[in-house]
Amino acid sequence: MPTEATIRSKAGTMGRAAEFHRVGSLCALAAGAWLGMAEAPVRMADVSMRPGTISLCMVAGVFVARWSFPTLIRGTGAVLADLRARAHLMVWAVLAGALWAVGNTLTVYAIRDVGLSVAFPLWNANGLIGLFWGVVLFRELRGASRGTQLRVVAGAHVIVLAAILLGLSLMRGQTQAQPHLAEGVAAALGAGLMWGTMYVPYRKAYLSGMNPLSFVTVFTVGELGTMTALAVMLAGGARPLELELSAHRGSLFWIFLGGFCWVVGDMFQQYATKLIGIGRGISLSNTNQLWGMLWGAFAFGEMAGATAGQRWMIVGGSVLMVVGTVAISSASASAGELRQTEVAMEREARLYGLAASSDTKPEANPAKRRQWDWLILVASGAVFLLLARQAKPPVGMAAPGWAIALAAAACGLMVFAGQRLWRATRFA
Repeated sequence: MPTEATIRSKAGTMGRAAEFHRVGSLCALAAGAWLGMAEAPVRMADVSMRPGTISLCMVAGVFVARWSFPTLIRGTGAVLADLRARAHLMVWAVLAGALWAVGNTLTVYAIRDVGLSVAFPLWNANGLIGLFWGVVLFRELRGASRGTQLRVVAGAHVIVLAAILLGLSLMRGQTQAQPHLAEGVAAALGAGLMWGTMYVPYRKAYLSGMNPLSFVTVFTVGELGTMTALAVMLAGGARPLELELSAHRGSLFWIFLGGFCWVVGDMFQQYATKLIGIGRGISLSNTNQLWGMLWGAFAFGEMAGATAGQRWMIVGGSVLMVVGTVAISSASASAGELRQTEVAMEREARLYGLAASSDTKPEANPAKRRQWDWLILVASGAVFLLLARQAKPPVGMAAPGWAIALAAAACGLMVFAGQRLWRATRFA
């Protein structure tokens, strides 16, 4: 018979796991808000650049933000110490960044060929791909009750269905020929495959105990390197790329800002992946489709003149999105599933000779800020100020008041989720 101490220990473990599930779910929802908002600044830019060049500009903004946030929150000393302790994961981080860069470029082609309303729900199938990899590679949902498995799997499918309805609602009865329909659909599905698969390195890193802020610092090296090579190749050389960037200086700030918003969302998504796994985390963050619809409908006036059928699609898609979100958010991991996570951790530890740890405890001696930390932050701010001075006024904004309201809502969710994450993990 288990002793009272054993019972208390198990109760404490389950209580901490339940708290991590709540915080991880909240992080995923905050990620959805910011990932959905990331396309808005890009749409404010008056651009006629090649898709690869647009993607490069966004990745450059991502690079600046990915170095700024970890430096601000932890300092480069803590990040470097984490990387030295788990040097083998740097290769996986670079690979994940390369997958993201390819996926992001494919989204630009998909939007060009079939439009955002069609492309968005197609690449959001990454939630189902992530769920597949989580179950197959990392034993997610194994040991869980049938009810929990059903809520997560059904919730993920319902969110994808809701995304399709919301995407269709924005088409406004378009019937014009789309000569590159097949290419656009293939690009969107390819982006979903890339973005669903890139979470495999994420999960490997977090099962090994790496801090998400350390992982993204290396992740962005793979992003920028891959995207620079793609942009140069697609532009026909470095000189044509340079001329194209120079000719569109007024649009660079808005694209950079889109990358910045994306990083805020991605950082929350990283913590969600660490705390609740790939299947739950990606699916919940795919509520970005709902936020994208809100931005399109209210800030950019995409629903002006919408038919009754389209409005019903919005209502139905929104309700389904909420239903799927509630289903996954309520599917907390049981003791059996937590044990399967420990098995996956032990496997990673044996593979790389590490001490297995999934705990998220505050660091005993957080690294002090160094002089170059402040230089990184100052340089990042200077880049954005320089681009802001050259920026042209935003275009396509139908209702600035709605844009401010939506941005304020996303910021409020960021603060609330950030506070809960800090209390639970101290960003460990």
